[in-house]
Amino acid sequence: MRKRWLTALVCVILLSGILTACGSSSGSAGSGGTDAESKSSGKLTIYSPNAAEINNPIIKEFQDRTGISVDLISGGTGELLKRVEAEANNPLGDIFWAGGADSLASFAEYFEPYSTSEKSSIFPGYLDPANNWTPFNALPMVITYNKELVPEDEVPQSWEDLLDPKWKGQIAFADPAKSGSSYTQLVTMLTAFGKDDEQGWEYVKQLVDNMDGKILSGSSLVQRAVPDGEFALGITLEDAALRYMEGGAQIGIIYPSEGTSAVPDGAAIIKGTKNLEEAKQFMDFLVGKDVQELVQSEFKRRSVRDDVNPVEGLPQTVDIELVEYDFEWASDNKEAIIERFTNIMMGIE
Repeated sequence: MRKRWLTALVCVILLSGILTACGSSSGSAGSGGTDAESKSSGKLTIYSPNAAEINNPIIKEFQDRTGISVDLISGGTGELLKRVEAEANNPLGDIFWAGGADSLASFAEYFEPYSTSEKSSIFPGYLDPANNWTPFNALPMVITYNKELVPEDEVPQSWEDLLDPKWKGQIAFADPAKSGSSYTQLVTMLTAFGKDDEQGWEYVKQLVDNMDGKILSGSSLVQRAVPDGEFALGITLEDAALRYMEGGAQIGIIYPSEGTSAVPDGAAIIKGTKNLEEAKQFMDFLVGKDVQELVQSEFKRRSVRDDVNPVEGLPQTVDIELVEYDFEWASDNKEAIIERFTNIMMGIE
């Protein structure tokens, strides 16, 4: 996949003549720039929970265009955000890339506000008014199922269907304390059943009971567990399921009838970075049109730009039933929500 991504990008460069290498701090990496002689000799340290198949080709292309070297530190969203917090007095990273925007918002005090040069081309609904983070892709949350383990006439169509006793111990879900996407999924389910009263938490209690004490340590494990047949069902990201389907995995996806969410993941500049101009270049690069087009075509992630054509064969975002996801509530109450979920998992509540 990495080879295909880079090959496609080279074709865009050669055939369209739109893209040029850029390296000066005054130019946008996603939109064009200076020639090879002007490449920067700077560096960046990026913290990212993204899968390697997404990170590696994008970072390589950024390095090739700009001459900026990148040191990538991988881990779970929660783990890396805690690292940013712990290093606040002496930041060792420059960029936090990916992770649900609601998770980034809850750590906004550790990020440097930046308004990307590509802002005018991004859907306004995906932007952070305070510019503490920049959206990267919109990520619908879905239920995925293994077609070899789930008969077609028994495929769940809703969050409610996950409570059926026949799925006890067969539902893959990641720990929201460690996974940003899992936290977004948890808030989505709470919202679907009533986050402002106990109905949402009653649903979560029943779901945890039907999970039979099984919880995975990261979202990537959920993504693999269903295609591998370790679990019949999983709660995951749309793009992850689509990539496995494209690779031949016998799985399917469902957009729950009660509604789901399409919260963007994002990127943010770590406050106190020693490489601010290089960090700005990387932010602009991520939301540049060419990168957004190729991330969408190669990795099935929905672009946040208004000038990128939708992915063929997928329902449009406007056609998916969405809950009224309260971004501020999810951000402000993250610690309490995770604590209560953990207590439920431990049988304390």
